Amino acid sequence: MTEYTRIAIIDKDKCQPKNCNYLCYRSCPPVRMGEDAIVIDEKVYKTPIINENLCTGCGICPNKCPTKAIKIINIGVKMSEPLEQFGKNSFRLYSLPFTEKGYITGIIGRNGSGKSTAINILSGALIPNLGDYSEPADIDKVIEYFRGKSIQKHFQDLKNKEVTIAYKIQKVEDIPKYFDKKIIELLTSVSPSTEELERIINELDLKDILEKRPKEISGGELQKVSIAATLLKKASIYFLDEYTTFLDIKQRFKIARLLHERINQDNSIMLIEHDLAILDYASDFVQVMFGTKGAYGISSNKKTTKKGINEFLGGFLKEENIRIRDHEIEFRSLKEETNIKRDILFSYPNLEKKLGDFSLEVKEGNIKTAEVIGILGANAIGKTTFIKLIAGEIEPENTKLDNKLKVAYKPQYINYDNDKMVFELFMGKDVDNDIFNSEIKGHLELEPLMEQKISELSGGELQKIAIAHILSKVCDIYLIDEPSAFLDIEQRLVIANVIKSVISKTGRSAFVVDHDLLFVDYISDRVLLFEGKPGHYGTANKIDTIENSFNRFLIEQDITFRKDPDTKRPRANKPGSQKDQEQKKDNKYYYTL
Repeated sequence: MTEYTRIAIIDKDKCQPKNCNYLCYRSCPPVRMGEDAIVIDEKVYKTPIINENLCTGCGICPNKCPTKAIKIINIGVKMSEPLEQFGKNSFRLYSLPFTEKGYITGIIGRNGSGKSTAINILSGALIPNLGDYSEPADIDKVIEYFRGKSIQKHFQDLKNKEVTIAYKIQKVEDIPKYFDKKIIELLTSVSPSTEELERIINELDLKDILEKRPKEISGGELQKVSIAATLLKKASIYFLDEYTTFLDIKQRFKIARLLHERINQDNSIMLIEHDLAILDYASDFVQVMFGTKGAYGISSNKKTTKKGINEFLGGFLKEENIRIRDHEIEFRSLKEETNIKRDILFSYPNLEKKLGDFSLEVKEGNIKTAEVIGILGANAIGKTTFIKLIAGEIEPENTKLDNKLKVAYKPQYINYDNDKMVFELFMGKDVDNDIFNSEIKGHLELEPLMEQKISELSGGELQKIAIAHILSKVCDIYLIDEPSAFLDIEQRLVIANVIKSVISKTGRSAFVVDHDLLFVDYISDRVLLFEGKPGHYGTANKIDTIENSFNRFLIEQDITFRKDPDTKRPRANKPGSQKDQEQKKDNKYYYTL
């Protein structure tokens, strides 16, 4: 069996050998000494081939590559053939997470670490090739590969169709490509019970879209339909890949409760999630996926939810004795900001706005210099309308808003010219090049993206570019709508730190709308809470402290949070737990020190 101490990855979409005349091959020291560390075979491969056993890991070819298409990862330990490899010099997965009957297992990890690939394998959508990508994958070889391990029975059951799978895909926006039925027809076709169908429709508030087709509804509605179709199936294993995308906070917790209702001794649930509050609240156990983005992935052992999340944030897996990150992710205390004095930058009076049947009332408030105001509330309750009022895109009904400040606005739905190159976005006269180069570009790892077209970017990459584009503009106030969407946990906190850094260095201010509670907690100095009836009316309360705003919001959700003593992160209490009951009795729904 071949063993490797390093992994070579070539991004075939970026590699342009005809333009660079195989610069990696020409600059490789082992090649110059007559070794076939890099091989050129244009008849078989369009890109060079790196022989990982002969590669010395010197790092010359990644640095010389003009398109940054090459990664060489020195693992430090010997790795045998992977469980799944997509092709020569491509991503590989070495192990799988797994779940137990009667429990919800959460999967946590960076984007590109193999979480979705693992779920595809466990669900039967992908038969692993055991590292042999030249031959069709064989389920019998997989069963033999896992001989003597408990997971072997799972693959035997998959082969014999003795396990039923319900799988909510990650990219729900693709649903209209494959289904053109009415929503009610789609849900009825997977529901074994009329009573259960009606209950799920009511719980997920789907009544108004039942006669519509997938192409006629929003991303949030598509997400809820996908979740409904998954939970309506009678399955032995439920897989949910990032169910919170496009959903507001209330909807996220409501679905987490539905998952707890669905679990019993005859089934199990596996949940991939980047919203730590939801992962913590919903999961019984956690497994960490680690490795190098786009290169390889490995699953940790099963851990308690607290231990798994804390070890991930700490960057060190104790049982595995593996460091997965060179730094810890820390959450700052609420009290750190109390002694900072800021001048009022902009004040606004009571505002009123009607849009069709929807009405918004905004109570007077202000924003101070170098301050981040987090905006919290359900979808369709007026948050984006408020942002547009402040931006001057729409006018209030009751007064004229005298805002002479310059505003930079990142909308929820990003819409750039797909044919544009990324670097072109940062060539305008209103771009603060000093801030972009010193505080944004390096921290967000944008250099490899600058020469790409907008159309070539993933959802997460496009989000990073849009945030960088807004933060690099010369303005007085940033209005940033849902910056955490499509980003993993680490990326969210990096984004938060970059926003805070730019705010601190420039003295500019920001309103930030988001549905990730921990993200809002982490980034905000104060919070603006929206209440009301989605789609009908909304009220923007006076801007208040994080603790008061969160406490008011969580009372309505009947959820309590405590502070984790090790990482200082807010943790959702399990419903009915001793801590949950104590905090409710004291009316302290948001975490206490």
